Amino acid sequence: MGTDGTRDGTGPLCLVTGATGYIGGRLVPELLAAGYRVRCLARTPGKLRDHPWAPDAEVVRGDVTDAGSVAEAMNGAEVAYYLVHALGSGSGFEETDRRAARVFAEQAHAAGVRRIVYLGGLTPEGVPERDLSPHLRSRAEVGRIFLDGPVPATVLRAAVIIGSGSASFEMLRYLTERLPVMVTPRWVRTRIQPIGVRDVLRYLVGSARMPDEVNRTFDIGGPDVLTYRDMMRRYAAVANLPGRLIVPVPVLTPWLSSQWVGLVTPVPHAIARPLTESLRHEVVCGEHDIARYVPDGPGQPLRYDEALTLALRRVRDARVATRWSSASVPGAPSDPLPTDPDWAGGSLYQDERRLAVDAPRDALWRVIEGIGGDNGWYSFPLAWAVRGWLDRFAGGVGLRRGRRDAERLRVGDSLDFWRVEEIERGRLLRLRAEMRLPGLAWLEMYAEDDGDGGTRYRQRALFHPRGLLGHVYWWSVSPFHAIVFGGMARNITRAAGRGMGEPGARRPIT
Repeated sequence: MGTDGTRDGTGPLCLVTGATGYIGGRLVPELLAAGYRVRCLARTPGKLRDHPWAPDAEVVRGDVTDAGSVAEAMNGAEVAYYLVHALGSGSGFEETDRRAARVFAEQAHAAGVRRIVYLGGLTPEGVPERDLSPHLRSRAEVGRIFLDGPVPATVLRAAVIIGSGSASFEMLRYLTERLPVMVTPRWVRTRIQPIGVRDVLRYLVGSARMPDEVNRTFDIGGPDVLTYRDMMRRYAAVANLPGRLIVPVPVLTPWLSSQWVGLVTPVPHAIARPLTESLRHEVVCGEHDIARYVPDGPGQPLRYDEALTLALRRVRDARVATRWSSASVPGAPSDPLPTDPDWAGGSLYQDERRLAVDAPRDALWRVIEGIGGDNGWYSFPLAWAVRGWLDRFAGGVGLRRGRRDAERLRVGDSLDFWRVEEIERGRLLRLRAEMRLPGLAWLEMYAEDDGDGGTRYRQRALFHPRGLLGHVYWWSVSPFHAIVFGGMARNITRAAGRGMGEPGARRPIT
């Protein structure tokens, strides 16, 4: 980084493995912002092309178990980040992890890499390694391989990482949001020291500058030590959910627990099982020596509630998350990324419809921009009127607000019981619902070219439920979507085709 604090692209080269994963995808932009050059090793480089940082990083194809591709990726690197593991990869994952770590350590030494940085799991004090879950045991073994190797290593050990997309956090999220009353396994009494993803990334970036003589593990965690039950209850409070009734029972084994988690949440069983097995043991930091080398500033590390607030920021600010809308760009490490798994980021239900339009795209756009108010919603007027009356009865705004201008919209305009959240004139109108709902709702309308010289109308209704009531609400109204949203899509395209969007009928696009 230059002396003026700008990125100069001439800093030391860092190799990052696991850039398509949760931590790796968030670490790359942090390293770039700190002035490092970054090379990513990925089995499928195409998965990284849509990241906003992709043009600033080098991406090479390879696999950590293949010595040749690792050697090529290591060439010229000073620091190598190992952020991969075989969680959920079947019964042979421990051997795969062991072999990959040895290849990585050997090739780092051959390439003259100055430091290896590894993020592993926090293991309980005083518990023999043979009694650890296979997941934790393998993570500990990988760290030991690096520490015993010829290249100095920084092995960071964390428990539950709080951030949208983290498997541990997503399990916590879904359990809390979907179950107001829970009969839970014994591990809800386990004490845990969670850490926000922002602090994890800060420690990872800072580890690149450690003196050469440092070769050791560091426990990293936030300032709060909580039981899993406390974590769920505080999540409910931060997410503005009603208090949760949590009743632990002793009969749920780790295997039964993982089946139960798989039933209640969309987290895959292959991932839920090692996570629940790891929760058998207390995971609390035994030291905070990392602060000697990566000093904590004011308010660092984040408290649990602050980390939760950041992880839920996209929803609390009523913005569609990156995983839900690829046009969005993540603004913080706690925000979702396009490469996060489909089950990350919380539930988002959607009703999407696409129809060909027998009219120019600008004519379709004029119909879209003229929606609401006196023009109505092009579908089942009685249903919209009843929804407006119900909203007013519940203390909401109803349909009485109309619209500011009969032809033009701008961001921030009220539109009946919607608010204009985004407008890309000629292409996209995104509305955010302001009616009383057990969740957040958006309606998106697109005027698009179909690629063959024609016009296409695309419509998405999205709903992010809040608590169990939100899920019940969506499924109770979904049978009517074909009438309401299907009718809207058909009538909008017909209106455009009938000339409702002809010049003179509405103001042209500017």
